[in-house]
Amino acid sequence: MSLFGQSKKAYLMLADGQVFEGGSFGKEGTVIGEVVFTTGVTGYQETLTDPSYYGQIVAQTFPLIGNYGVNEADNESAQSYVSGYIVREWCTAPSNFRCEGNINDFLVKHNIVGICGIDTRRLTRTIREAGVMNGIITTENVNEKKDGLLAQIRAFSVKNAVSSVTAPETRTYSPEEKRFTVVLFDFGYKRNIRRELVKRGCEVIVVPADTTAEQVREIAPDGIMFSNGPGDPAENTGIINNIWEIQQLGIPIFGICLGHQLMALANGGSTEKLKYGHRGANQPVIDLESGLTYVTSQNHGYAVIGESIPPEVGRVSHINANDKTCEGIRYLKVNARTVQFHPEAHGGPLDTAYLFDEFVETMAERAGE
Repeated sequence: MSLFGQSKKAYLMLADGQVFEGGSFGKEGTVIGEVVFTTGVTGYQETLTDPSYYGQIVAQTFPLIGNYGVNEADNESAQSYVSGYIVREWCTAPSNFRCEGNINDFLVKHNIVGICGIDTRRLTRTIREAGVMNGIITTENVNEKKDGLLAQIRAFSVKNAVSSVTAPETRTYSPEEKRFTVVLFDFGYKRNIRRELVKRGCEVIVVPADTTAEQVREIAPDGIMFSNGPGDPAENTGIINNIWEIQQLGIPIFGICLGHQLMALANGGSTEKLKYGHRGANQPVIDLESGLTYVTSQNHGYAVIGESIPPEVGRVSHINANDKTCEGIRYLKVNARTVQFHPEAHGGPLDTAYLFDEFVETMAERAGE
């Protein structure tokens, strides 16, 4: 059993003036955000709880969402950071042995305003052709005050993203048998990054985004992880300066997504905003060292410009098979490697989980094991 719309109407209006009329889904109200789409067939709960979506209204391209329900274990963070949610159709009677509730109730619990029953194919084509744009979801009639709402939509921008999602204090997560200690910078990290490290024998110390090199030195970890996160990477000038100092400590570094971008900026590289980004669990990535192509999970709107990395500093290790954008960097002067995609993908392909093993091996080599 599934549902196209509720009895109450809802509207999606884009910055170009297009209006989509559908049904109210989740919490009623009005939200403004950057409208993006993700192509994942599964993993909708992970999407809703991924802090990288802070400030964004997320549209699912797959037409039926919620068929296996939701459960507490699949949350990637303690709350949802999306501004709004768009689906074609949501399932009112999910079926799965792990199911603890339906997606509509999940949205209500997390105060997420959504819309269902619209033509998501048309919406996705609009974004692909025109690029990511701002929009508004509302249960009020947009046609009655369209001009005023358009002004608000066009004035919106995602700001202070990392500081809005990072944890305010340090937390430690220990494995049953500790082998190494890893400092995980919380730029908006997904819990599965922590889980992948813990199951490999790493005690994970999650630290706030603005943690300094001196504070890291006092912890004396075996490795450093720069996590994923939201927003324009170039906005984080203080963090970028910190990363430059942190990498001088000589401790092995592994960066994912935003962490990859910030590391590049700290080393003289530059980033660019993509037309509509890479979001979904089916992005092909070529490993330039092995020649192998991996299917990866991704969620980002910005990319490192590979040619901007000074050749004496690092080299591009992975590229996107579709648009040839930079997907990974191996650094030559510091003990670091970074990737744009998510090797911890959950849900998503596990093709690149071996990168966590390589990170652990790097720590072992430094420890003389």
